[in-house]
Amino acid sequence: MTSVRVLAGTRKGAFILTSDAKRERWDIAGPLFGGWEIYHLNSSHADPDRLYASQSTGWFGQLIQRSDDGGATWAPVGNEFGYDGEPGTHLWYDGTPRPWEFKRVWHLEPSPGDPDTVYAGVEDAALFRSSDGGRSWQELPGLRGHGSGPSWQPGAGGMCLHTIVLDPSGNGRIFAAISAAGVFRSDDSGKTWRPVNRGLQSQGIPDPDAEVGHCVHRLARHPSRPDVLFMQKHWDVMRSDDGGESWQEISGDLPTDFGFVIDVHSHEPDTVFVVPITSDSLHYPPDGRLRVYRSRTGGNEWEPLTNGLPQQDCYVNVLRDAMAVDSLDECGVYFGTTGGQVYASADGGDSWQAIVRDLPAVLSVEVQILP
Repeated sequence: MTSVRVLAGTRKGAFILTSDAKRERWDIAGPLFGGWEIYHLNSSHADPDRLYASQSTGWFGQLIQRSDDGGATWAPVGNEFGYDGEPGTHLWYDGTPRPWEFKRVWHLEPSPGDPDTVYAGVEDAALFRSSDGGRSWQELPGLRGHGSGPSWQPGAGGMCLHTIVLDPSGNGRIFAAISAAGVFRSDDSGKTWRPVNRGLQSQGIPDPDAEVGHCVHRLARHPSRPDVLFMQKHWDVMRSDDGGESWQEISGDLPTDFGFVIDVHSHEPDTVFVVPITSDSLHYPPDGRLRVYRSRTGGNEWEPLTNGLPQQDCYVNVLRDAMAVDSLDECGVYFGTTGGQVYASADGGDSWQAIVRDLPAVLSVEVQILP
């Protein structure tokens, strides 16, 4: 019997929510790693029982945990992340140079076809890869070694590599998004990189042709169209139809174009979801009304989805890794909030229910379909 498993990482542990294909009633397991920040909890695409967790505290530092039985048991794996060669420097907010320093793993992205290959995006921004199930990690130094690396500066949340998009065809193309540097693309499995930010406009960067310096919050892509990318930027919702070579704004009639999450319907490549937030200083929904916006036209024309979501006195945020979609015939959409709710829609966003409330602030949401 088909089942659905939602993986939620929070400020104080991880939770696993399970349901059948109807997605009406949910069982809750957790907290796993209670008291630890779980920046990201993700599953292997090649082995549904293989889970990876990025676990962090200010006291004990960063750990990677792995489960091979769907989260029933866990064990720490490789936790050595050393920058390749001399770390060098990057720029701080005030323009002064600072040494590269490993702080935490923001995002774990398993390979589409190999359960033992997994990528890690870290702060200070760099990309690592493991080919042995997380036991050891090697930096892909070509990214930081790109000539723009010393000019990267942190966004408000730190200088983090937070999004990794792998091409499902296995052709070696990788996209990485960094706050606040921009989007970078590799066409040779991470050996060499180049920025792909043409068309992005960012406050404080008067040069319209600026190569780097853009605060990208999230990328999304439908697997059937690998060259079509959607972006939620610090301001602006953007789209590229040529693999990042150029970008155009698709914010259209959104009430605000600031936000963190963006995702694409699993069966409709032109159906896109965002959650607008009032501004970069007011991290809550406009007018205190929590609304997911959906475009069925690939952008510009957006409709608010409110059925089942609080429409008054709601002042939560939805962070960059906290939205996911499932692949069932009636596409499910899921997102978590800083108020500790995880909302789910079993009908492509038309209606919503809180499948759990009062968790710690939700940092990440992923979903699995299990046979």
